[in-house]
Amino acid sequence: MDGASIYYLGVTLILFLVFAAIVVRTYSRKHREKGEEPKFRMMNDDKPK
Repeated sequence: MDGASIYYLGVTLILFLVFAAIVVRTYSRKHREKGEEPKFRMMNDDKPK
């Protein structure tokens, strides 16, 4: 294995870990409600008053 292959493997692993962290954060219970709040706020605007 040459240096370029090790470099590409390292970059790939780092990007995968960043992706996994984003997915875990997005779907965690703590952030799920906060992330869906704008969706429900937009839906409430469509209701007639």
